[in-house]
Amino acid sequence: MWTFSALRCGNLARAHSMPWRLPTGHQLCRLCLLRKPRPALKIKPSSACVTYGTDSQSDKENKRTVEKLSACSVDIRKIRRLKGWVLLEEKTYVEEIANILKELGANKTVIASILERCPEAIICSPAAVNTKRKLWQMVCKNEAELVQLIEQFPESFFTVKDQENQKLNVQFFQELGLKNVVISRFLTTASSIFHNSVENNKQMIGVLQESYLNLGGSEANAKVWLLKLLSQNPFIVLNSPRAVDETLKCLQGQGFTDSEVLQLLSKLKGFLFQLQPGSIQNSISFTKTTFECTDYDLRQLVVKCPALLCYPASVLEERIQALLKEGISIAQIRESPMVLELTPQIIQYRIRKLNSLGYGIKDGHLASLNGTKKEFEANFSKMQAKQGRPLFNPVASLKVEE
Repeated sequence: MWTFSALRCGNLARAHSMPWRLPTGHQLCRLCLLRKPRPALKIKPSSACVTYGTDSQSDKENKRTVEKLSACSVDIRKIRRLKGWVLLEEKTYVEEIANILKELGANKTVIASILERCPEAIICSPAAVNTKRKLWQMVCKNEAELVQLIEQFPESFFTVKDQENQKLNVQFFQELGLKNVVISRFLTTASSIFHNSVENNKQMIGVLQESYLNLGGSEANAKVWLLKLLSQNPFIVLNSPRAVDETLKCLQGQGFTDSEVLQLLSKLKGFLFQLQPGSIQNSISFTKTTFECTDYDLRQLVVKCPALLCYPASVLEERIQALLKEGISIAQIRESPMVLELTPQIIQYRIRKLNSLGYGIKDGHLASLNGTKKEFEANFSKMQAKQGRPLFNPVASLKVEE
């Protein structure tokens, strides 16, 4: 669980999805006679936008940039279609960036692929890229591994701001005890934590360690617990100490013991602190009402299935109703609450597959529905194989009484 930008993009897409009516026949001819074509408006897009090349845009492109990219076997059409604004830049460093990649051991095909997918690389100064190269080399075993990372995550590598702060954070995580392979994963998939000030990251790590000890965790196990939590959810350092304090107080106010809160924190991998206290209270209230359980039973239910805290009451209600429509009882759900982690569509699909084997989910345990897609398919294959197995082994010797 790591960004919400996709939601904003979805809203933007809907806002621009109004249908257009194209003029046809004689209407088009009259328009051509009465109006002269206007040159297309040039807008420098963000990385999330798509632009289309025009003849007038090609006229304004930096010819030397285009020629140098072509010499590197880069598909110029892809750049024009996705990030054409790069070709309009006056100052570029095509040869210099290509040479840096070549020095690292990247071949011509890899270099072309990197520049096609991340053309912004050519507007980064060679000095900044070399600094970033040294930074990433701090956590890579060799240059071959570095090239592989750049090829997989070019945009992360060619984001060359806050480099001194990034270096300090890399050193801090190394001193903390994180392995370089974990830090390299952070650099490529959780780069925002390196733009956070090292002081803030240190403060959050201290708060988490203190919270663990206050909840009854042992001093000897504190570092292991912290490193595991951080490796599972690096974005936890972006939370504030206040958010941690509010969440812990909210759970303790609902009657959860220190031991139970610690279990929830470990199971939810730190995402617990991203939940709002109001949302937690609503989910707990809904769960208690729906399952008609005591405070103690409620806490045990939540510890068994922490997802009950993560989903809003409206989502939980939708999933419960979908299960009831399939003939599953509230008692069954309470016995195996992890089933609420699945969407109604997944539930329906899995029930159909189990029904095809003659397995009556209404009368059985819901555990057969749980798990990831891979886990479910593996269990289903075992059930399928077991069903097709003969009742006796025809080659086994029979015990006959004489």
